[in-house]
Amino acid sequence: MTIQDTTRRLRPQTISQDIDSFHGLQTVSTYNTTRADASTANLQEVYQAMLISQQTETEKLALYRAAADAARLAEWEFHNAVLAMKEVVRGQYGSTRRVWGCMVRV
Repeated sequence: MTIQDTTRRLRPQTISQDIDSFHGLQTVSTYNTTRADASTANLQEVYQAMLISQQTETEKLALYRAAADAARLAEWEFHNAVLAMKEVVRGQYGSTRRVWGCMVRV
């Protein structure tokens, strides 16, 4: 048996084929094994665990994307507020005044 690299994801096609095989096994009423890892009870348990983990991943990815969007928008809002402040300073004090020494020119 080859060494499995469990740090990489399985291809969706492989998972789909595994699910088809598992569903196909459910039609074999005489299937019986002494291998605990290949028992129908274990297969059902790890299949349900996979589905739950995939759902959790999807939910967390959605939360991550929403948080990343919120952070991006907040960065833009802050940036635009700084630009507005610089326009006000430029308008009130001119572009050659000493007040610009503490600000990066835009």
